[in-house]
Amino acid sequence: MAMALNDLLLQKKSDILDRWRDLVFASYVPETARFLRSQKDRFANPIAYQLNRGLTGIFEVFLEEADAEQIMGHLDEVIKLKAIQETSPSRAMAFLFLLKTIIREELAPQANDPAFAAEFTELESRLDGLALLGFDVFMQRRERLHEVRVGEIKRKVGALLRRLGMGDEFFEEPSGEERDSR
Repeated sequence: MAMALNDLLLQKKSDILDRWRDLVFASYVPETARFLRSQKDRFANPIAYQLNRGLTGIFEVFLEEADAEQIMGHLDEVIKLKAIQETSPSRAMAFLFLLKTIIREELAPQANDPAFAAEFTELESRLDGLALLGFDVFMQRRERLHEVRVGEIKRKVGALLRRLGMGDEFFEEPSGEERDSR
């Protein structure tokens, strides 16, 4: 991205982050949103702290055009909360599209200027890429949560079966021949 739009985004960084944070907080039920906005202590309000840290990190590495690994680390900061909250993938990723809307609004004068057309195309493409990375992170988080849940169910069922004296044969690993015949 050429320096002109990047410089404008850097100048507006604080306003963009404030608006983005407010919109993300507003996506929660009203009581939770009020708490997230009002409680400033990081230990009394770890969710707001984590969301703020994640949103700030995402925006900063986005502006730096960092590699996918760095971006994914900051995305994970926000998305791990969304994945735990049992929300749909589209709803969990909505916060990234909020950023896209905010940036469009903040750069509205430049959006209509033909001199910035190529930069806007690249910027929008990068924002779309950010959303795609977000979906990857969300799915990785969901897979880990399901693995933990399946492991917990197996432990509970195994304990119950062992109490009944029949657990070991259900949890033995199949031998090489048995695996190959499946």
